[in-house]
Amino acid sequence: MLARVWSASIVGIDAVKVGVEVDVSGGLPGIVILGLPDAAIQESKERVKATLKNAGFAFPMRKIVINLTPADLRKEGPCFDLPISVGILAASEQVSADLLGDYLFLGEVSLDGSLRPIAGVLPIAATAQKMGIAGLVLPIDNAQEAAVVEGLAVYGCKNLSEVVDFLNNPGLYKPMRLDDKVEMLNTMSLHFADLNDVKGQAHARRALEIAAAGGHNLIFVGPPGSGKTMLARRLPGILPPLEFAESLEVTRIHSVAGLLKNRGSLVRDRPFRSPHHSASGPSLVGGGSFPRPGEISLAHRGVLFLDELTEFKRDVLEFLRQPLEDGYVTISRTRQSVMFPAQFTLVASTNPCPCGYYGDTIQQCTCSPRQREQYWAKLSGPLMDRIDLQVAVNRLKPEEITQQPMGEASLKVRERVQQARDRAITRFQGESNLRCNAQIQSRHLQRWCKLDDASRNLLEAAIRKLGLSARASDRILKVARTIADLAGDDELKANHVAEAIQYRTIDRMQ
Repeated sequence: MLARVWSASIVGIDAVKVGVEVDVSGGLPGIVILGLPDAAIQESKERVKATLKNAGFAFPMRKIVINLTPADLRKEGPCFDLPISVGILAASEQVSADLLGDYLFLGEVSLDGSLRPIAGVLPIAATAQKMGIAGLVLPIDNAQEAAVVEGLAVYGCKNLSEVVDFLNNPGLYKPMRLDDKVEMLNTMSLHFADLNDVKGQAHARRALEIAAAGGHNLIFVGPPGSGKTMLARRLPGILPPLEFAESLEVTRIHSVAGLLKNRGSLVRDRPFRSPHHSASGPSLVGGGSFPRPGEISLAHRGVLFLDELTEFKRDVLEFLRQPLEDGYVTISRTRQSVMFPAQFTLVASTNPCPCGYYGDTIQQCTCSPRQREQYWAKLSGPLMDRIDLQVAVNRLKPEEITQQPMGEASLKVRERVQQARDRAITRFQGESNLRCNAQIQSRHLQRWCKLDDASRNLLEAAIRKLGLSARASDRILKVARTIADLAGDDELKANHVAEAIQYRTIDRMQ
């Protein structure tokens, strides 16, 4: 007998429909799996055999051939355990095959017949809905996650026996419903570090607000203990909440990576990723035999924080150049090429020299000019060109530490950030790919960043004096546009451009 069950496999952050064909025929007992399965799928032969017996079903002692289609697509993971089990039961006439063509089956099976959750359910559900699949049958722990997708019937089962009972008596079961999806976003998490913990540092706080309002990349340069890391970790608290479409996109990425802590709820907070400086290039941009998203994709729509930037290997940092410009990264392998989204705000911090005290008013630097030159050589010019805000952070004076009052709270700053972003979104009507000023393309500058004579003369003088590239000058204009939005101005003025130029600290140091 022959049975066909539908399942799916993850490719990048998307899914591909996979057919699981099971043939039970005469011959020596055994199971053969075809269609480029990985080790986890090959091991499912023994898991499924023990599961069927322990769940009270008869395992056919005949030759079983399982073919995963399309045959040229590599498949991985334990999510094929359930469709293989159902296929064997249908081919041996132990379960009705009437509904097999209408549903996708996903799930890992335990030896006692219970179903274990898997990663990547949300993108599979989204793909199934686009293909017109009636619904999904999967572990109960994944049901809420899949139910986020509208127009799809989702049936969560605790064990294999429930799956069989559903196929034999579908009228007894109702699909899971998940209402008030938007409400999940309105209850944004409040577990973020607050800016009111930061004393002083008005210049750095202003740069942080501009970065949040415009999505601009930012680097803090200063001696140890000046508050660089403390400031950077408070950026998520002043960013506007994720919109529903953005939350769904971020949740898909985290689902594929297996990082969803609360299955059935969307990621509500903007991601904040902080990899160690020993991280490799593939861990940042993604990779592997079966490509998986890296840190820059996990930070999509959020923040990627690189603490001690100059301690990262130079070749690793160069991996960031193309994603910072394009907003996505393409991972190519021999058999496939996948694209991961990577629209993130880069925030970095570093000391000004190896000893950390160059330019400090309290402790003298012990580094030679040659040592400082080698230290900054770890950061290439093209990479620094892509960092819009370069801010020097000085240590607080003793009286500032002991007497300075607490700073402004993150919620108040977020209100101004939200207002600035709303102005930008109103301006971007008709441009579906633009969500913040940092994403403005060169062709938009003449339209939205027009300069008067005073502003133009100021920018030209800065380009000559600092030796700025065309990319760096464009980014100054984008920062100036954000400063104008925070001020509520529709037109760029000389003071907006002047403030934007002041944030090219490293350019002035070199």
